[in-house]
Amino acid sequence: MHMSDALLSPVVGGAFWVASGALIAVSAKKITDENDHRKTPLMGVLGAFVFAAQMINFTIPGTGSSGHLGGGLLLAVMLGPWRAFITLASVLIIQCLFFADGGLLALGCNIFNLAFFPAFVAFPFIYSKIAGNSTNPGTIGRASISAATAGLLMGAFSVVIQTVLSGITELPFTTFTLFMLPVHLAIGIVEGLVTWGVLAFVARTEPALLPASGSPGPKQGTVLASLAIAALLTGGLLSWFASSDPDGLEWSMAKTTGSEEFAGTPDAMKDYLAGLQEKTAFLPDYGFRAAGEPVPGSASPVSPETSVSGIVGSLAVVATAWAAGVVLGRKRRETGTA
Repeated sequence: MHMSDALLSPVVGGAFWVASGALIAVSAKKITDENDHRKTPLMGVLGAFVFAAQMINFTIPGTGSSGHLGGGLLLAVMLGPWRAFITLASVLIIQCLFFADGGLLALGCNIFNLAFFPAFVAFPFIYSKIAGNSTNPGTIGRASISAATAGLLMGAFSVVIQTVLSGITELPFTTFTLFMLPVHLAIGIVEGLVTWGVLAFVARTEPALLPASGSPGPKQGTVLASLAIAALLTGGLLSWFASSDPDGLEWSMAKTTGSEEFAGTPDAMKDYLAGLQEKTAFLPDYGFRAAGEPVPGSASPVSPETSVSGIVGSLAVVATAWAAGVVLGRKRRETGTA
């Protein structure tokens, strides 16, 4: 559900840059006010796990489309909404700058769509209401599936609104919505199931990590090690088998207009941002090839460049999210509020 710059006007893209930037600033302030520095390692490892999981597109049977996990709800449950927003923003920024995944103008929209709704709506108003402080697997399952699906549907509808407000495409609101919501409903259910599985493992291994207000206990290392291994295996190996079908957004566009991509109209700002992104993306499209170069066909799913991208990206997210937690914690101590 990563938007491209072609779908957005500079005004809409800029507005959501401001909105997401403000949410990052508020989240940073909230983190400095928390007395919970032990969650800093979790920010890095969970961020890496979400980055790796987002590399895997899974096929939606019977549609010809695919989807990938968002990870926002999982982060919110285990970290709380403020740390979740900062962590997922770190993931999306690294994807955009290093791998050219999602447009630079669209970065604010992508952060808002994928991080705001699960962290600040689905988690407090759906997951928490259903699960409360329970570590019962069935209760966690109901809460995870309900909240993950709702969060993804809200994000998908936000994409429709942002696209229509931009006014530079021929995507009719009603038709676009009718394709976007059902396919993202299916993606949301899968995300809920995966979230349920991870949270059920955490509940068995270190239940003090649940709910998000809990404090990590002595077994936190087991969870950290397990998630770190899962991130490396997912990004380094499982990403080879990602579906080649168009994602839910591309599929919805194709069903609505007959084309999976929209070239957009000439715009000096977009051209500048595209050139800037081309300079920062040293592994564009998660590969070694130059941006815009076609992917060579191969009968084997083995892809060294995908493995390198998955591992490099995961490590970059670990460093960024961990550094954010350390800096914010240090700021709290320096101001004498810790």
